[in-house]
Amino acid sequence: MSLFSKQEWFSNIKGDTLSGLVVALALIPEAIAFSIIAGVDPKVGLYASFCIAVIIAFTGGRPGMISAATGAMALLMVTLVREHGLEYLFAATLLTGVFQIIAGYLKLAELMRFVSRSVVTGFVNALAILIFMAQLPELTNVTWHVYVMTLAGLGIIYLFPYLPVIGKSLPSPLVCIVVLTVVYMVSGMDIRTVGDMGELPDTLPVFLWPDVPLNLETLTIILPYALMLCVVGLLESMMTATIVDDLTDTPSDKNRECKGQGIANIGAGLMGGMAGCAMIGQSVINVKSGGRTRLSTLIAGGVLLLLVVFLSDWVSQIPMAALVAVMIMVSIGTFSWESIRDLKKLPLSTNIVMLATVAVTVGTHNLALGVFVGVLLAAMFFANKVSKIMYVESNVLEAGRQREYHIVGQVFFASSTHFMAAFETRESLDKVTINLSRAHFWDITAVQALDRVVIKFRREGTDVEIIGLNAASATIVDRYAVHNDSAAIDKLMKDH
Repeated sequence: MSLFSKQEWFSNIKGDTLSGLVVALALIPEAIAFSIIAGVDPKVGLYASFCIAVIIAFTGGRPGMISAATGAMALLMVTLVREHGLEYLFAATLLTGVFQIIAGYLKLAELMRFVSRSVVTGFVNALAILIFMAQLPELTNVTWHVYVMTLAGLGIIYLFPYLPVIGKSLPSPLVCIVVLTVVYMVSGMDIRTVGDMGELPDTLPVFLWPDVPLNLETLTIILPYALMLCVVGLLESMMTATIVDDLTDTPSDKNRECKGQGIANIGAGLMGGMAGCAMIGQSVINVKSGGRTRLSTLIAGGVLLLLVVFLSDWVSQIPMAALVAVMIMVSIGTFSWESIRDLKKLPLSTNIVMLATVAVTVGTHNLALGVFVGVLLAAMFFANKVSKIMYVESNVLEAGRQREYHIVGQVFFASSTHFMAAFETRESLDKVTINLSRAHFWDITAVQALDRVVIKFRREGTDVEIIGLNAASATIVDRYAVHNDSAAIDKLMKDH
């Protein structure tokens, strides 16, 4: 598909324009907050959000997805900024981009196939909880006006769409922000605004090369951070792309997204910004506000810069309560409420994987760790389930002289113990036939289990014949089995 195809850019102009405006407004306080988390000036997060959103609009593989400075990435930068300074952060951002481009060319996005639906659900629920928790500081130790404004904002967001004609033509989050800002400016009530978050930049970003020595010492400093940023950035981006795929019922090119994220981070690092990635919250706002194509992402980035540089006096008047209401709407909309209703219907293993992913992600605020635990548990449950469908049938062909074993199912590390236990190796027989025509051997552990069974039979003076191996199993058995190698047999028997 061409870079400027109508389908990817201009098939939903009105919806994309309005949703882009909503996202741009919602990005401002988040970018400032993430800058504060990372310990850098607010303009670093704002410039990053502008650069990443604009570049990813052209280079990304998922139309309608929003990428910018994120909290998950900001948390990883804290130590680097504190110990080495801002310039090293820019250098690490550039290296992160390089790693992500390499990941795209290596097609590492294919690894997403190994992330089960229960892990994705747990990830989504954890992010919804984290988004909600991030709003709590704005709702604690505040005046009653803040609660009234937040409730009014939620009322507008959920009730405005029911108004005839106008309710469907304007995104309710945008109406919420505009109405509450006007109310604040007219009433002059004592509540926090975007301007209280930090000073907005008054100049456009300029090209700058990180002022760090180009030597091995610099590389040793930034390499661990760049690798962590690369992994977390791609993980969150791939997960978000999967969620937007589901929301819009359209496919995306995950490997192109990896490369696009890398190019966008290199652009951010060269324009005085920090590393970023896809944002699930903003992407959900975009989709729910009507955004579908690359135009919405481009408008979000472009309008963000125009707002903070040229309209900062107006933007600084936006009450935080309005943006808190929008983010609460996002957390409610992001959370998979079906997963709670389905807890009784779904298998226990599925529920454990989902809940463990949520618990680890929320407990550590580390998205990568939460997904890793979820994938690990899912793999263990799967291996355990598959191992149980292997069984061994035994038939006497000639009493006291010959027996045949039929193996059915998958033989691998999790089922190898059960496989070995099924054979009565001390039975006094002349010949044993092991029929593997309905079995499959997957790994070295399975081959070693077969070796031990054959060797134990032969040690008792029984002749062993193996028949029915399929081509794939025969390949691994022929290459690694040692039951016909006398030296290897001696070693194996000594070890066991």
